[in-house]
Amino acid sequence: MGKKIAIIVFVVFIALQFFQPSLPEVIVDNPNDLLTNNPEIPGDVTAILRNSCYDCHSNTTNYPWYSYLSPVSLLVVHDIEEGREELNFSNWESFNKIEKAGAIDDIIGVIEAREMPIQIYTVIHQDASLSDSERELLIGWADEYSDSLFD
Repeated sequence: MGKKIAIIVFVVFIALQFFQPSLPEVIVDNPNDLLTNNPEIPGDVTAILRNSCYDCHSNTTNYPWYSYLSPVSLLVVHDIEEGREELNFSNWESFNKIEKAGAIDDIIGVIEAREMPIQIYTVIHQDASLSDSERELLIGWADEYSDSLFD
């Protein structure tokens, strides 16, 4: 009985590979990108943003191997589409000051609440988990950046 179930699961898994969702487009040239247009952002903040945020919150997603396997690909597509819709750093310079300040406020909120990066992402990408000092660093930068918007 167990062997039959294993065979059925395997056949279903193989069949699912023929029904792949389209992965969100990767765009390399992003003239409105936050990091491209703000070279004054400290290198350690830039590294954290790229490592822990940019896969879901920019157009420069790096798709790992499992992104191409159903049914996992469905979750990957969902998370990236939702992340880009909520905040896309690749479109940062198209926001006005009020939108940027609101986004910064949201960023601080989700970092303080430990909602980002999402847990399912950090389980697989352990290097994307934020330490307490990295959280403090990001929040400090975000506060300074927000203040600078209205100087």
